[in-house]
Amino acid sequence: MNNSVTRIISAILLTALWGSMLGIAQERKDEIADFRAKGYSVVATTPIFSQIVLMSYPSSFRPAHENRSGSQYIQESVPEGETVEKWSQMITLTGAKGLAANPKATPQLLAQQIAGGFQRACPASYSGKGLGNFKVGEHEAFMALAGCGSVQIGPPRSEIALLIVIKGSDDYYTIQWAERGQPLNQPPVLDDSKWSARFKQLNPIKLCNRVPNEQAPYPSCVDQK
Repeated sequence: MNNSVTRIISAILLTALWGSMLGIAQERKDEIADFRAKGYSVVATTPIFSQIVLMSYPSSFRPAHENRSGSQYIQESVPEGETVEKWSQMITLTGAKGLAANPKATPQLLAQQIAGGFQRACPASYSGKGLGNFKVGEHEAFMALAGCGSVQIGPPRSEIALLIVIKGSDDYYTIQWAERGQPLNQPPVLDDSKWSARFKQLNPIKLCNRVPNEQAPYPSCVDQK
């Protein structure tokens, strides 16, 4: 994708924007499909608990699964033609309701816990790297890389993920971009430049407060500088 020609399309809701669940007008679907075919990225606004998460998706990705259950939210997107059971890459957006009130929870600690899941899945071929703290607007965030040379659960494969954890006003949010490959007999090399480029593709990333009675596409968030 050529970032110099990236066009931002504000979404009604991620699953609605991509025409999967909520049945938006066919003209709107065709317009979005046309931009996608030209390699433009799509910026989606997704209301998750107390805030709206705005982020970008590369043109090839489509929503494959969404679930909101109690205090947990998850949304998974994969390249066109792939599924949540069989994929080469996956972008996962999650929310944990009310977790920001826990004084023991920090973005770095939660990133370490996610990375720990990788390590347990491949203790002999794990590789991890913290990429540091940063800000999403006024919100604290942490970014890391975690990878397995040979995952011991499921089909043989290697797997590397970019982990982004954001502390919202009331809730926590994570964005994970994972990639699978052939299994390795050693820890995978974590390429900073490659994953920095992937991080740029996810931007802009914003958390916005929900405005009473505001409807999709949430112009207060889309227009926020």
